[in-house]
Amino acid sequence: MRSQRSPGLVAVLGWITCYCALYTTTAIDIPLEVLGHVNIEQLPTITDQSPSTVIAFPFDESFPVTCKAKGNPAPEFRWTKNGVEFDPFLDPRLMKEENSGTFVIPNNGNLTEYQGIYRCYASNKLGTAISEEIEFYVPTVPKFPKETLEPVVVEEGQAFTLQCDPPKGIPPLQIYWMTINLQHIEQDERVSMGLNGDLYFSHAENKDSRRDYCCFAAFPRIRTIVQKTAMSVIVKTKKSDMSPEAANAILERRPSLLTPSGVRSETQLVKGEDLKLECIAEGFPTPQVEWVKIGHQLPVRAKLENHGKLLIVPTVEEDDSGKYICKAKNPLGEAIHYFTVRVEEPPEWLFEPESRLSMIGSDVPIKCSASGSPPPVISWRVNGVPLQDAPAANRKTLGDTIFLHNAQASDSAVYQCEASNRHGSLLANANIMIMNLPPMILTEEGEDYSAVEGKGLMMHCRVFSSPPSTITWSTDDSSESVEGPRFSVHDNGSLEIYSVEKEDAGQYTCLAKNTEGTSAIEAMLYVKDPTSIVVAPEDQQILIGTTAQLSCLAEYDKSFSNDFQLLWEKDDIELTLNYTENSRYLVEDGSLQIINVSHRDQGVYTCVARTPVDTATASALLMVLDVPDAPDNLVLSEHESRSVKLKWFPGDDHNSSTTEFIIEYEESQWEPGNWKELLRIPGNHNSAVANLHGHVDYCFRVSGVNAVGRGRPSEPSERYKTPAAAPDRNPENIKIEGHLPNEMNINWEPLLLIEHNGPGLEYKVSYKRQHVEDWKEHMVKRHSFVVKNTPTFVPYEIRIQAKNHQGWGPQPRIVTGYSGEDFPSAAPDDVAVEVMNSSVVKVSWMRVDEYNLHGHLGGYRINWWRMRSLADSKTSHGDKHTLTFPGDRNHATVPGLTPFSEYSLIVMTFNGRGNGPGSHPVNFKTPEGVPEKNPVFRVTDVQKHTVSLVWDPPSEPNGILTGYLLDYQFINDTEEVGPLQMVDISNPRTTKWTLRGLEPLSKYMFYLRSCTAVGCGPVVSEESTTTLETTSTSAPTVGLSKSASPTPPSTPKSPVTKPTRSTIGLASIHGGISTQGWFIGLMSAIALLTLIVLIACFVNRNKGGKYSVKEKEDLHPDVESQGMNDDTFCEYSDNDEKPLKGSQHSLSREIKAGDSGDSLVDYGDEDVQFNEDGSFIGEYAGRKEKRVSAEIKAAAQTPA
Repeated sequence: MRSQRSPGLVAVLGWITCYCALYTTTAIDIPLEVLGHVNIEQLPTITDQSPSTVIAFPFDESFPVTCKAKGNPAPEFRWTKNGVEFDPFLDPRLMKEENSGTFVIPNNGNLTEYQGIYRCYASNKLGTAISEEIEFYVPTVPKFPKETLEPVVVEEGQAFTLQCDPPKGIPPLQIYWMTINLQHIEQDERVSMGLNGDLYFSHAENKDSRRDYCCFAAFPRIRTIVQKTAMSVIVKTKKSDMSPEAANAILERRPSLLTPSGVRSETQLVKGEDLKLECIAEGFPTPQVEWVKIGHQLPVRAKLENHGKLLIVPTVEEDDSGKYICKAKNPLGEAIHYFTVRVEEPPEWLFEPESRLSMIGSDVPIKCSASGSPPPVISWRVNGVPLQDAPAANRKTLGDTIFLHNAQASDSAVYQCEASNRHGSLLANANIMIMNLPPMILTEEGEDYSAVEGKGLMMHCRVFSSPPSTITWSTDDSSESVEGPRFSVHDNGSLEIYSVEKEDAGQYTCLAKNTEGTSAIEAMLYVKDPTSIVVAPEDQQILIGTTAQLSCLAEYDKSFSNDFQLLWEKDDIELTLNYTENSRYLVEDGSLQIINVSHRDQGVYTCVARTPVDTATASALLMVLDVPDAPDNLVLSEHESRSVKLKWFPGDDHNSSTTEFIIEYEESQWEPGNWKELLRIPGNHNSAVANLHGHVDYCFRVSGVNAVGRGRPSEPSERYKTPAAAPDRNPENIKIEGHLPNEMNINWEPLLLIEHNGPGLEYKVSYKRQHVEDWKEHMVKRHSFVVKNTPTFVPYEIRIQAKNHQGWGPQPRIVTGYSGEDFPSAAPDDVAVEVMNSSVVKVSWMRVDEYNLHGHLGGYRINWWRMRSLADSKTSHGDKHTLTFPGDRNHATVPGLTPFSEYSLIVMTFNGRGNGPGSHPVNFKTPEGVPEKNPVFRVTDVQKHTVSLVWDPPSEPNGILTGYLLDYQFINDTEEVGPLQMVDISNPRTTKWTLRGLEPLSKYMFYLRSCTAVGCGPVVSEESTTTLETTSTSAPTVGLSKSASPTPPSTPKSPVTKPTRSTIGLASIHGGISTQGWFIGLMSAIALLTLIVLIACFVNRNKGGKYSVKEKEDLHPDVESQGMNDDTFCEYSDNDEKPLKGSQHSLSREIKAGDSGDSLVDYGDEDVQFNEDGSFIGEYAGRKEKRVSAEIKAAAQTPA
């Protein structure tokens, strides 16, 4: 800090006192920084004193009377007691405190001699400060006087009063009227206690006679309760010579007031106290009291107590002043009293005199004014001496202000202003200091400030001087003071910069200057990047018991890397992270994890990113979801014979609205302890009327449901047993069946046990033939009945009615049913078969007449069997197959037939009893189809340039074989393949073939298909690798691949031609170079160098040369399409001529048999069943001697 001082400064500091420019308060403190440089004298200031009243409670050990002050030099203390000098040091019984005026009065003697009003004076050579008055009060122990009280004798009906007259003591005073046994005297509109403690009786009654009316006065602050001598009351009844009616009658009379007396009274109280007005009246009947404020409504804060006899207005204001009226009324008249209420105020500062610092030669005003009711009196003192006793030539008083003209250092003093009225007084000390002092900058030199770009900043420059200094700020690159809308210099010298910019960084200088000198300091400003939260936590709804994660990512100035903090707060309280095993809060990379979330975790979570200069926050609300709490206070009401109303208080829904309430019941007779659902109601209701069954002892409970789930049920309700009643309903789901032609079985669903509504439940079964005979009735206790000797399949009318000891159920409804069925007696006529393709036929027939059904039509069944293959003249009957078609129909489609075969077929109908007779057999033939796969296809001999293949004919040619189609092509272990070569073998008896002209050490794939005139069947494939040299060793036998074989691209096969040499091309990517001489020589040279490698390859290829079927399937996908008409599956439509699903096109574009993805029929003994809509629901019988595929054969044949 740099400063310049005037020559006379050191001499001046010896007697002046000073303070920071433009700073005023009720006490002046010299900053410690200033006292560290110079020793400045200071006026005394009272820092602590006892309250205005010190009560000497008998249970306290001592009573301090406090007075502390500060100043330079240290002040000395003196006391006055009741306006007379009092020296505590002269009394050896008093204990004194060092460096203060405090003394302590011990409680070990007669304290009354110390009772009085004290005032403390703290003085040094500069002036005197005084304390407020302190009253030391020694209470006496309150006592009722010892006295003998005469009994109070009154006539019945007369009013009387029992006086308490409590002793005086320290308030508050509490009065109770009780008996000797400490039982409270009952108070009501007739008997009540007044504010003065007296007990008033509006009129006497005989029960008021007793000998132990006791008044107790309690003084809580001194922990004392005193009792008055018990009083006796004797109530005299009317004379006995009167009639009994007159003797018991109390004469009626109009009201009169027992308190207050007179017609008017006046009440004064201090603002803030409670206004209490009372009117206690006597009369018979007992008067009622009303309160009115003249010209106004009663204050809204007003309340009535003591049965309307006491009006209380708490904490009165000036507006509560006015006139109040109380009216005591009964039917005979009224009594009135007027209250005039005046609300006064103790003194209150309007302008409290303030300590101030002024320069030498200035004019100094000292103002003091106060309000109050009545208006307070203002008195002045200077250094504790009345103003008139310390005259000064340059001091004048004008109204409420003292003026010091041309003030000098000698005018420095402590001025006291006291405002007082009858309700209290106020005292203020004002330290007036007159001085000159050059600027002293109390802020440290070279302070560093860090600010955030875009935020505000305050740079401090505390100056202590007189007269006040002019403060200017400048930057290092300019001697001019900083200016602009973003810069502001405050009265205390601080420079405030609004919305700091990067360019504001640098060195700043604060210059303080007054008439006595100048002083300056420098400070450095660094501008930082603002802290911001780039990933803020988001509001979440989390299920209780799970883990919640709140993410937070912040950016901040990199210079704060070691000072940056990322904290989490919950509801504005920082979370404590202890990182123990039991800790439920984990923070990692700024993200907060809350493990096993509970209800107490709900709240607002705030991510706090903090650097030394700024803070960024982001908050999110975490709501914990849970099932609703159990409802409370389940009660039953509106008990009816068959209903009851339930009402409850919903439990907390835990942030997920209750969607419904489930009401359950438990009954004690049939299934005690088993709770069952009764009804559900919307979640916005909290009551419901439950309809009940008779003769049931119910207990209820309620649970809430929200999106999370169902909450715990409420506590069970009280039990409610309904009276017995007749059944509410009759049995339902009546089923009428006939297992035999002459019987009818009646079954029904019995009533639930809880639906019995009473004991003795049984059923009345009534039945009769429709439109024929009268009702027949039977009483049964079970839920079934058999009617015997009925005609076959005739309609009956049945009704079943429930009954118990209380009576019959409602009138039952009539149900129609049929007696027992018999087998159909006729077969379908005109059965015809239409061949659709090689494996599907359409069957049609004439419906069986309804008269011959003898029961409910179940549908039709078709049985068929294969008689022979047309390729073989030998006849052999195959197993029977059956398809069932429910419902009334006259045609169906039969799929899955073997092509090129002869079949026989019959049709029959069926009902609930069984099948009817079959129709006349119809024979038909299926056309040719494509052959099945060859069961055997293998490589038998592998040489350097040849491969021999053998195969077996297809087990089912499905026609007359015309030959075979053999394809082959070169392949390798990559996706590279050679062209497809084809060999057309036209002799169907050929079962082996040798391919020639192949490349040595090359892998080939071979494909074989059997053909009929319709087309070629599915492909079988095999692979093999040619050898390096010609050997006599045959290749191992390879079986037929079980997986689907890859299908090579095909060429048209119509017409079939004999193979020629020209069609057998070499399937190798090497072309024809193997026949060149130079190539043979080159290969021989390479063979010598790689003999070992070639041998190893040769051995490996012979051992592991199997062709990967899956790879080649992927390489040569089967593009055969499949389709099946719904009618094939016995799902009938109007168009039976649609192509059959499952028909497949071969690679040569010829129609062939294909595999179906779904098995329509598995051969067996059971019938195939269909639903009423015709969908397949069963299976038809298959061959026993061998397994037959359930695939559906091709439906149509298309030439290539």
